[in-house]
Amino acid sequence: MLRMYSLMLALTLGLTGCASWFEDDSPPPHVSLVKVEVVRAKLLEQKFKLYFRVDNRDDADLTVRGLVYKISLGNLLLTEGESNEWLTVPPRSHKFFRVSVRTNLWPQVRDVVQMLKNPDQPVPYRLEGELKTGLFIGNDVQVAHNGEIIPGDFIPEQHR
Repeated sequence: MLRMYSLMLALTLGLTGCASWFEDDSPPPHVSLVKVEVVRAKLLEQKFKLYFRVDNRDDADLTVRGLVYKISLGNLLLTEGESNEWLTVPPRSHKFFRVSVRTNLWPQVRDVVQMLKNPDQPVPYRLEGELKTGLFIGNDVQVAHNGEIIPGDFIPEQHR
């Protein structure tokens, strides 16, 4: 009986080292929203193209299998969803990808108008979600990034 306990203890202690085989001490990738392009803006439906940048800060290729995202402008939820865009980011490099989204901002139209009142004033945004990485063994990386966009950059000159 003592031998069995000793064997179990030895196996348990020996297997804890195996967990370190799968630990990844590489720096996590960084994701940011770099551009919001208005495709069409109707009263009850708005279509945007969101442009994301993925920075690979590691010395190996980064395989991206998609992004689960939630984007807020100020206190207003712009959109949330999931992209299944696959891409490979070379070591110490970056790549861009685009996501098309539809939303209805009609319930928050006053807030949107207030944000656009001064188109040269930066509007804070928050990107939250998960970057799905890995080819065979998935590794989801939490994404949380704050930034600013300037609405005037997306409004044609003749409408300013």
